[in-house]
Amino acid sequence: MVLLGTTITRAPYAADPARSRGRRYPEPAPRFRSEFQRDRDRIIHCSAFRRLEYKTQVFVNHEGDLFRTRLTHTLEVAQIGRTVARVLGLNEDLLEAITLAHDLGHTPFGHAGQDALNTCMKPYGGFEHNLQSIRIVDELEERYADFAGLNLTFETREGILKHCSRAKAAELGELGKRFLERTQPSLEAQLANLADEIAYSSHDIDDGLRAGLLSIDQMRQAPLVGALFARVERETPALPERRLTYQVVRHLINDLVTDLIETSHWAIQDAQVADIDEVRRHPEPLIRFSDPVRRELRRLKSFLFRNLYRHHRVYRMVSKSKRIVTALFEAFFADPLLLPPQQQARLAALEAEQGPAGRARAVADYIAGMTDRFAIAEHQRLFDPLRLT
Repeated sequence: MVLLGTTITRAPYAADPARSRGRRYPEPAPRFRSEFQRDRDRIIHCSAFRRLEYKTQVFVNHEGDLFRTRLTHTLEVAQIGRTVARVLGLNEDLLEAITLAHDLGHTPFGHAGQDALNTCMKPYGGFEHNLQSIRIVDELEERYADFAGLNLTFETREGILKHCSRAKAAELGELGKRFLERTQPSLEAQLANLADEIAYSSHDIDDGLRAGLLSIDQMRQAPLVGALFARVERETPALPERRLTYQVVRHLINDLVTDLIETSHWAIQDAQVADIDEVRRHPEPLIRFSDPVRRELRRLKSFLFRNLYRHHRVYRMVSKSKRIVTALFEAFFADPLLLPPQQQARLAALEAEQGPAGRARAVADYIAGMTDRFAIAEHQRLFDPLRLT
């Protein structure tokens, strides 16, 4: 296994930009970047990426400047993923492109907004943020003269699409084939998924403690984390609470990353995959946690669900957020003249092509692209009688 700090040699099973399955629209090869570096750069410069700064992770943006947003979460996922990718000899550029794009399709107000928009869209094909991320990079970004979207490589798009129903997969052509044939994505795509899990599991603890929704006493009883609190307090007693929390979170990340690296290394060696094609044909993912850590991580997520995500203060904001998204959808769908002119034109085009489903999709695209504060402002403009503009 390659060790951190040593010269990195890309493994034969890593994604190779020279063997990419290509882009939807052919383009000349970049001169000074790889194809995956070009993808990364296009993602960083797109509008949807910038809007992540003002979209909810757990806490709505206006609740405090120090809580994580979708953007800071995304950067943390990329940082964790790059560390693991370098050690395992994977393609860091592809890993980074996938992680930076993985949440582009998230609605305002996080999963609460997604759930509300999905309910509104049930009669019209539903809404799912992974599919919306693909929709953004394939169609909705408007930057280039020769094509809609960002025209990313197949490998980056494959990694963005973490989950997909068989019905939706059948509509996606080559991109959806693996969900129908039950094959695997690249190791970089597999890694992006678990780097995301490490980031939100550890940093939601930090934000929950900062907000006062979790307590140190609670966390001493939590799976995985309880033993770390005991360890840090034993090694460095009398630490202030913020420093104690930070030490525990960094130990948690380190332990999860270490387990992921070691378990994945031996899984790859045992599978004896020679290249990315054999990775794709393998019957199960090769980037994985050990069984004990996976079980404890599942228990930790259940703990956070009960004590943080269902805390009454969080739940109140969830309830408000759902009402805002639902009210916006119903208003715009009933009267498209309430939309800005550009959105009216998109809605008219989609409705002419797809009927009511196109009308609904155009409204969903507009709402999904909103930041938290813009959605709140739009709601006030539509429903507050004292707000005329």
